[in-house]
Amino acid sequence: MAMDGASFSGDRRFSGAVATPYWWEACPRPSLPSHPLPKSVDVVVIGSGYTGLSAAIETARGGRSTLVLEAEAAGIGCSTRNGGQVSTSIKPTFGDLKGRFNEDLAFRIRREGMNALAHVGEVVAREKIDCHFGVTGRFHAAHTPRHFKELADFAENQPKGLEVPIEIVPRAEVRRELASDRYFGGAIMKKHALLDPAKYHQGLLDTAIKAGAGVADGTPVTAIERDSRGFRVLTARGAVAARNVLVATNGYSGPLSPWHRRRVIPIGSYVLATEPLPEDLVRTQIPNDRAVSDTRRVVVYFRRSPDGRRIVFGGRAALGEKNPLKVLPRLHRMMVDIMPDLEGTSVTHCWVGFVAYTFDTLPHIGVNDGIHYAMGYCGSGVSLASYFGTRVGQQILGLKDGATALDGIAFETRPLYYGKPWFLAPSVAYYRTLDRLGR
Repeated sequence: MAMDGASFSGDRRFSGAVATPYWWEACPRPSLPSHPLPKSVDVVVIGSGYTGLSAAIETARGGRSTLVLEAEAAGIGCSTRNGGQVSTSIKPTFGDLKGRFNEDLAFRIRREGMNALAHVGEVVAREKIDCHFGVTGRFHAAHTPRHFKELADFAENQPKGLEVPIEIVPRAEVRRELASDRYFGGAIMKKHALLDPAKYHQGLLDTAIKAGAGVADGTPVTAIERDSRGFRVLTARGAVAARNVLVATNGYSGPLSPWHRRRVIPIGSYVLATEPLPEDLVRTQIPNDRAVSDTRRVVVYFRRSPDGRRIVFGGRAALGEKNPLKVLPRLHRMMVDIMPDLEGTSVTHCWVGFVAYTFDTLPHIGVNDGIHYAMGYCGSGVSLASYFGTRVGQQILGLKDGATALDGIAFETRPLYYGKPWFLAPSVAYYRTLDRLGR
């Protein structure tokens, strides 16, 4: 039944929803064995999501004793709360990046997004992770004629060396991709993929442990102190000395590390899963089993569930609301606005994860005051967290393979920002207005 004070006035579509991810039904959060913490290790990783586990796999395989510390259950953050869409991920266009940097660096940054997309498939294959991974493609729908023209122009004028396979879908043919009359066409990004995010996380967790990394859940870090040999990481269960520390907390960065907290903007991304539906109905909604998104600034994203029986639909239905059930009716309306066939559909799960945006809409990787970090994936964390987690692990090992195009790029903050994004409400209201006006 509905929880935490959410009231749906008897609406049967929402009355049975639970505030936990649908993905946890098939892959619950693991119960890890409890062991005494070691007195010292080579590497402490703070955060057990895709970033932290990818880094831990590298450092453990590289011969460094590695301990991953997690405040709650392993993977409880966005790594098991996302929609399972895997994309090329870098938000700024090549043209935008050329305006900020030189052309060579802009090219290399855009290539990192392509590398990240390929990286996930390579990891799944190499580690034999059973997570329903498939290169299904993504249908990116145009919500205005202008946006359709921009998609078509992009497909025809891709920068040399950054070309990706794209198929343009005119408005008259949208229904071969989506049961909706809402859009003015779109583009199929053929190399984008889907997976089950919780099963993918479990595969990374199993791989990290098999590689020799320790993972301690229910162990919040209370402080990081410098000492003559490196660091002392203080936890509720005792202190651990470490040569290297990686902060891999992304959208859940808090007072432990104020420097990082000032540089990432946590934004709630809300997701629902419908009740099990007739397979023909689900197939009709998204005929080719693609990931789907659209060109609005206030984004939506959706897909079929891996078993083909549900629609999993996500979007920015609110900002910082921690009880997703309170925004469920709005999220459902967003879904029905696109796919009206789902009007009477009930919801079994509704949840929220906090993604980390950055002020320059780029991910960041580097070292501050001796502490490594990788974060700020701007809503594309499946590929970017996996990829930059691997790279930061290699950087800790001192390997040339760890070099990225983002090394050395300033991680910006803004005056008066200390981790609570007071500016989000007016910004999102402005973007919603632009979306309604078709700008």
